[in-house]
Amino acid sequence: MTYLNGQTPLDDDEKDGLLIPTIATREELDEFEQKNIEEAIQWIFNRSVKAESILTKKFICNLHKRMFGDVWAWAGKFRTTNKNLGLDKWQIPTALKNLCDDTLFWVQNETFAADEIALRFKHRIVSIHCFSNGNGRHSRLMADVIISKVYKLPLFSWGTKNLIQEGKARSNYLNAIKAADNGNYEHLLRFAGS
Repeated sequence: MTYLNGQTPLDDDEKDGLLIPTIATREELDEFEQKNIEEAIQWIFNRSVKAESILTKKFICNLHKRMFGDVWAWAGKFRTTNKNLGLDKWQIPTALKNLCDDTLFWVQNETFAADEIALRFKHRIVSIHCFSNGNGRHSRLMADVIISKVYKLPLFSWGTKNLIQEGKARSNYLNAIKAADNGNYEHLLRFAGS
C-alpha cells in the first residue's frame, strides 16, 4: 500500500488484521472503510448521548470499532506499536483519560467556545494517536459528536472535501493541524467550518 502525507503506515501484524482478504488496492480499502464509517455515523447520530458518556475510553473505543470493525480486527483497540507520530503506546490510556477529564472540565466551565472545545479535543486525540489507523477520521467524527450531541450545533463541514485523498483540501487540513500543534487553533477552526 502507498501512504499519503500525514497517513500512518501499518506494520505487518496490523495488516494481517484485515478482515476482508479480497481487498487488493488502497481504493478498495477506502471504499470498505467508508461504508463501515457511514454505518457508524448512522449509529451515533440516531441516539441520545451526554458529554459524560462521550468523554470516556469506552465510548471512544466503541466508536472506533463501529467505524472500522467490519474491516480491521484491531478496530477499537489501542495500538500496540509505536508510530511515526503520536505518544508512546504505553502513554495512551493515561493521556486519553487526561484529555477526557480536561474536555469535560472545559464543557462544564465554558472555558472555550463550543467549536474550539470540540476542535481542541479533536487535535489532542489525533496527537495521542490511540489506534493503529483511522485516527484522523475518528478524531473528526468525535469533534462532530461533541459539537452535535453536547452543544446541539451543526456538524463541521471539514472543507466539504474527501480528506483521505491527496489534494488542496487535505493539504489545508494538514497545515491547520500543524498550526494547532503550535497552539494556533484559528486555522483549524476556519477549516472545520469551511
